[in-house]
Amino acid sequence: MVDLLSLQKKFILAHLKEGDTAVDFTMGNGYDTVFLSQTVGAAGKVIAFDIQEKALTSTEHNLRSNGCPDNWRLICASHDRANEFITGPIKAGMFNLGYLPGAGKKQLTTKRSTTLPAVERAMNMLGEDSVLLVAVYPGHPEGAAEGKELCEYFAGISRFKYSIAQFRMLNSPESPFFIVIETK
Repeated sequence: MVDLLSLQKKFILAHLKEGDTAVDFTMGNGYDTVFLSQTVGAAGKVIAFDIQEKALTSTEHNLRSNGCPDNWRLICASHDRANEFITGPIKAGMFNLGYLPGAGKKQLTTKRSTTLPAVERAMNMLGEDSVLLVAVYPGHPEGAAEGKELCEYFAGISRFKYSIAQFRMLNSPESPFFIVIETK
C-alpha cells in the first residue's frame, strides 16, 4: 500500500539538505517540524507557524524529546503572515491543513481565506531547486473546499515556472492527499 507520508518525505529529501532553510507553515503537533529540523541539521534553520499556543507547546516538546538541534523558531501566527517573519529564499515548505490533532477543537481548522494567500506567498519564497508540499484533508467540509480551491489555483500556474503534481488515493475520495510544487 502507498504510504503518503513516506512519499512526501522523499520529495522533501530530494531538495532539502543540511544547512538549508525550511518552513513548517502549519506546525500542529510538530512532527513535520522535527523532520525538517533533523534534515537541515545544526547549520540549517526551521521556522514553524501555528495560531494555537497548544501547537507551539506540543511542537517544542517534540523537538526537545527528539534531540533536534537548536535550529528552530516557533511563531504563534497564521501561516498567511509568514512573509512578515521570513527573509530570503527557502528550500522547502510544508503545509498540513485541517485541525490540530488531539486538540478536541475540530471546528478550528485552516481556512480558505488564509490558506490560498499563504500558499501563494510560500511559492514566492521558494528558491532554486526547492519544494513545497501541501497536505489536504477533504474529509470535512472546509477541507474539501480548501482542496478544491487549491487544485483550481494550481491548475492555472505556468508549468514553465513550477512543476505541480497531486498524489491521492483514487478509490478513497475523502482520504488525505497532497500536492507537491517544485521550482524549475
